Amino acid sequence: MTALLEVDRLRIEFPTRRGVLVAVDDISFSIEEGEVLGVVGESGAGKSITGAAVIGLLEPPGRIAQGNIRFEGQQINGLPHEVMRRIRGAKIGAIFQDPLTSLNPLYSIGQQLIETLTTHTDLSPAQARARAVDLLNEVGIPAAERRVESYPHEFSGGMRQRVVIALAICANPRLIIADEPTTALDVSIQAQIIGLLKSLCHEHRTAIMLITHDMGVIAEMSDRVAVMYAGRIAEIGPLRDVVKSPKHPYTVGLMDSIPVVGQEKEQLSHIRGAMPRLQEIPPGCSFHPRCPKAFDRCSGERPDLMPTSHPTQFASCWKFARAVQHG
Repeated sequence: MTALLEVDRLRIEFPTRRGVLVAVDDISFSIEEGEVLGVVGESGAGKSITGAAVIGLLEPPGRIAQGNIRFEGQQINGLPHEVMRRIRGAKIGAIFQDPLTSLNPLYSIGQQLIETLTTHTDLSPAQARARAVDLLNEVGIPAAERRVESYPHEFSGGMRQRVVIALAICANPRLIIADEPTTALDVSIQAQIIGLLKSLCHEHRTAIMLITHDMGVIAEMSDRVAVMYAGRIAEIGPLRDVVKSPKHPYTVGLMDSIPVVGQEKEQLSHIRGAMPRLQEIPPGCSFHPRCPKAFDRCSGERPDLMPTSHPTQFASCWKFARAVQHG
């Protein structure tokens, strides 16, 4: 069966006066209907750029240099702007980190929901208004019948994010790209937004590509997780396996650096060094200068994702090639 979203060997480049910067380098993954794929990594790893490419919002001079993005079996990268805009509104929704960038301050919440609904559905303006009130109720906005006339500045940050979620789901999309949807919110509001997104998955079979640097959010929501590093996928697999038994040395370092409630440690582990800038990515495995397990091959050849000891877990690490060769 074809996955809902398939990204195949995607490469995203940014031409500059000093040369071409590769922001995303030959990555592949898929998302099934109703699945949440968490994409995690440090700032600059390529997470948000990948999400922007999927929804056709890659900012120039960024460009897809190679690879395909298929949605419902159809290639969507390279489609005309107007065609992609219709797909983005009707079938693929988006939730961004700062809700104020997604909402027009000059129009009421109701006007923005009604415009989106009448653009992407067959509802009349009156039906769209009734649906807008229903959506606000669904995402937990109190007194929705009255608040539908309010403007974005009249809502708190958490309530604005709920409105953005209402906008994202109003045409019943099959996929939502959620880019850091809880980062700007306090912890209690984060939990509410996570609960809301989880209920959408269960009730509407909506698939979500959840982009974040927060492993806590990933652990709460995801079915599978892709760990990105320097524009590549370092590891991908079921959430439980990646968290409990990480395979790539970078993922191991990430998991070791997370404090565990009930365990006393004098000092948290950390990964030495820093992720390289785009213009300074080393040859071979981009993680090898920081890797405690690196050997000769790591600095000369770049590994692709390969099977590990767990059948559904894959890592871009030469130690698994050695295991296969010596097994």
